Amino acid sequence: MKPIPLPPSNHVPKPYSGPPAEEVLLLRKQFLSPAIFHYYKKPVMIVEGSAQWLFDEKGRRYLDGIGGIVTVSCGHCHPHVVAAARLQNETLQHTTTIYLHPGIALYAKELAARMPGDLKVVYFVNSGSEANDLALLMARAHTGSFDLIALRNGYHGGSQSTMGLTSHHTWKFNVPHGFGVQHAVLPDLYRGPYGKDDPEAGRKYADDVRSLIDFGTSGRVAGFIAESIQGVGGTVVFPDGYLKHAYAHVRAAGGLCIADEVQPGFGRTGTHYWGFETQGVIPDIVTMAKGIGNGCALAAVVTTAKIAQSLSSRIHFNTFGGNPVACAQGRAVLEVIDREGLQANSLKIGNYLKAGFARLSAKHSLIGDIRGLGLMLGIELVKDRKTKEPAREECAAVFEACKDMGLLIGKGGLWGNTLRIKPPMIFSATDADFMLAVLDEALGGA
Repeated sequence: MKPIPLPPSNHVPKPYSGPPAEEVLLLRKQFLSPAIFHYYKKPVMIVEGSAQWLFDEKGRRYLDGIGGIVTVSCGHCHPHVVAAARLQNETLQHTTTIYLHPGIALYAKELAARMPGDLKVVYFVNSGSEANDLALLMARAHTGSFDLIALRNGYHGGSQSTMGLTSHHTWKFNVPHGFGVQHAVLPDLYRGPYGKDDPEAGRKYADDVRSLIDFGTSGRVAGFIAESIQGVGGTVVFPDGYLKHAYAHVRAAGGLCIADEVQPGFGRTGTHYWGFETQGVIPDIVTMAKGIGNGCALAAVVTTAKIAQSLSSRIHFNTFGGNPVACAQGRAVLEVIDREGLQANSLKIGNYLKAGFARLSAKHSLIGDIRGLGLMLGIELVKDRKTKEPAREECAAVFEACKDMGLLIGKGGLWGNTLRIKPPMIFSATDADFMLAVLDEALGGA
């Protein structure tokens, strides 16, 4: 691979004095769970971050094209976010919701102000898994029903109940976790039976949700959950009208509609603040995590006052939900997104990248499909464009080559053949040009 110069950066990393990567890997193997995986044949040790840049222990700089796996929306160590967390850390690190604290109340108000319709009641938790778990509880408590519908190829977390929402083996263990979940056909315009040339694809895919209600349940359901754009599943964007029709079928059966915004939320799609808005719907419950706190352990569930009342029949408590430091960081993230125009930037740079990916597709037959919105993009690689045979090994080779040239991206999809592009929302055109040059070189060598 020919070297491609990185865009300039004024950040000088601090000298690193800790153990070398080889020793850290040995310590990890000895003392951490063997279930924890790492990227790359030779794992990268990241010790510092600044804006869109990451640095290893030797001071080598990498462009972050996956946003710390989509958790970093405003850039690594954003000064405003760091200052807010530092000030709160020095004032009060922890108190629970049993006591009053202005931070959680003000943050809930500011978050609710960004939600459409009657979505005005906020529950703070610590992770996307916990948020989705709470959403399931809420739907069942409110409706009195048990059955849930999720999408094939979706990912909603690592707890037992959220594993039950996942329909492929990669993220599942052999423990009882079905929990009354039915899985609808994925509305995939690239691999599904209805493609991009079918204007009625959204309605046709949604018919499977109605079929599941009629034949897989008692006719009543607690809810339907879907990522607004599938993330881990390979950046699958639903056809127009899909959620509108699916929501109608679910509500007719007494169920609630849950939008998982863990990855597409907070302006990442560019055109809208929330991914579900791109489908012209308003869900009953919205879950969010990752980009909500720019990397801190923060997540939330937002619903209506009527649905929220359903949990008041029992004591509901979360020790760290609404932690003052996390809330301070979350509030700062909202401020940065607005102040720096990150939603508009996501649209601008996302369109710039998609145009560049299209040029690469004309040059590299490995590229089977390009999809996504804003700065939530995917490039699916195939061995043959007619058969669409997944190019899993080639994807892994491109992934490794990008790292060697200084670009960190993700990969996913059912067959691990989709490159996931989800950089911090501060990404620039210069960053995008570097990414396109690296991908061009890597695809040529795969």
